[in-house]
Parts: sequence; structure tokens; C-alpha cells
Amino acid sequence: MPSPGSAQESAPVSRRSKITPERAQELYTAVLDLLRESGYESLTMEGVASRTRCGKSTLYRQWGSKPELVVAALHGTRRTLLSDIDTGSLSGDLYEAARAVDTASGQDTALMHALSHAALQNPDLLCALRSTLIAPSIAAIDAMVERAVRRGEIDAGNPAAEYVAAQVLGIMRARPLLEGRYADDAFLTRFIECAVLPALGLTPPPPPAPEGSGSS
Repeated sequence: MPSPGSAQESAPVSRRSKITPERAQELYTAVLDLLRESGYESLTMEGVASRTRCGKSTLYRQWGSKPELVVAALHGTRRTLLSDIDTGSLSGDLYEAARAVDTASGQDTALMHALSHAALQNPDLLCALRSTLIAPSIAAIDAMVERAVRRGEIDAGNPAAEYVAAQVLGIMRARPLLEGRYADDAFLTRFIECAVLPALGLTPPPPPAPEGSGSS
């Protein structure tokens, strides 16, 4: 039995790729843009074809169905949002992560919300969503915590250490539902200071002194 949604907008055609990697990237970008704009249910192969000036038959020939096209778009545009962050301290890493999340909130957070319901009904889509958007962020934050343990910033046995990624990524998802807006830099920074760092036994660093306030 096919997975839910796999038969939606599908066509029984043979697949012979005539699409260049560059053209595929254009199509993937358009798919994700349409998802952010209107959500998964409103996404159609016709809409993708119109946005990209690509024949609908070409899309079906290459990907077969809407779920398969969305999965390919997720894998084909995978980004490492937090993996390059390493400031030398856990608080610095988390503050930098907050800035990175703020910059990408209109992209990644909007995309996760657009796909969440459909992904729960389609195992392939859920797997792609996890592997491309969620798992890399979890791995990056876990790496920040592991470095902090090696540096001696936090105790290896601190029970809160394993929940840092869940806290940060969870509040990203929760704020749009609770307050109708994305978790921006200021909100995430305050959350890190009040909820994450104290649970780890860390004191938030003092705010930088205003310019020109140095002693004469």
C-alpha cells in the first residue's frame, strides 16, 4: 500500500532525466518558495510548472509525484545553518546560533511549519524534513555542548546538557504558534540567558558596555 499522499498528483510515467543540476536547483528553490508562501496542501505540480516555466509532464517524468518532488527539493537544498559556529565558549556559540536562526527564520522555520502536518502523514517526507532541517541543527548544537564539556565549562553529568538542542529548536517552533511571530535574535538570546544557561549552571556574560562609557 502506498504511503499517504504518495498517489496525490502522481502519474504513471517512466522517468528519464533531461534536467541539468542547475535547472534542478531552480526547480527546488521554486518548490520551497511556494511551500513557504502557501503551504503543502496548496502546492501543485501545475503551480511549480507555472512558476518555473517547466512542462508539467517533465516534472512528472523526473519525480513522479508531488511528495517525491518535495523530498528531492529538501535534499537538494540542504544547508548547514549552525555547523560552522565555534566561538570558544558555549554561551558565545548559543548567542551566535540565535543570530543565525533569526536570519533564517523566515526560510527554515516557515518551511517546517508548512510541512509539519503533511510530514506526519508521509514517512518519506517526514524523513526528509528531519534529515535536512532538523537533524543537522541538533547535531550542531550537540557539538557545541560537547565542546563545552571538553573545555570544562559544564559538567559532563549535568542532566540539562542533553536537552539544549530540544530547548532551542523547540522554542523556535513554539513561538509562532504561541505568539504569532518567529523567534528572533532578541527573543532567543533572552531565552538562552533565562532558561538554557542557568540549567547548565552557567552565568550569562554581562552585556557589553555602551560605546564611549570607558573611564577617562
